[in-house]
Amino acid sequence: MLDKTGIAQRIAKEVKDGYYVNLGIGIPTLVANYVRNDIEVEFQSENGVLGMGPFPYEGEENADVINAGKQTITTLPGASFFDSALSFSMIRGQHVDLTILGAMEVAENGDIANWKIPGKMVKGMGGAMDLVASAENIIVAMMHTNRAGESKLLKKCSLPLTGVGCVKKIVTNLAVLEVTPKGFKLLERAPGVSVEEIQKSTEGTLIVEGDIPEMTL
Repeated sequence: MLDKTGIAQRIAKEVKDGYYVNLGIGIPTLVANYVRNDIEVEFQSENGVLGMGPFPYEGEENADVINAGKQTITTLPGASFFDSALSFSMIRGQHVDLTILGAMEVAENGDIANWKIPGKMVKGMGGAMDLVASAENIIVAMMHTNRAGESKLLKKCSLPLTGVGCVKKIVTNLAVLEVTPKGFKLLERAPGVSVEEIQKSTEGTLIVEGDIPEMTL
């Protein structure tokens, strides 16, 4: 089974040379720490940064250089800063090759709910709606179940939707899954996790074909 760092490490393998990548709040922000050194990737943050690097070491933080989640970040040579209007022009203009987001729920048809739990106060949807409406490739980083042990990979989302039919792939603490017209296709299982355990933890339709390999990080 993976922890949050392991999920980020596995997703980092999906990042290709030359990609422009937007990292959502939470687990996705860790991905920048694990991208291969032999490829060039531009990480974009919706608050107006292009060229984010790994998180700074303790004592080297700059409170004025942050990501969309208000975490301190580093920037790589050639990085640029700009206003939100230009940032969202990049996003809405489909200039981002890959978007990595967290989620509270994902449905088997690719619907995503990641911004609101009814009855709890939130400041707003933020940039999530723009990201899921504009991105061609969306990978979700999430835990497979909630704290009560209930599946977060569902037949239909119960929470307010952020986007419809937009998620392409999901990496959880248990598995890597692809969203297909027939449901969640199991691609890889986390170290030490059985197919049966993944099946028990998935409410939505789970497609299992042949021997499922154990993922490598």
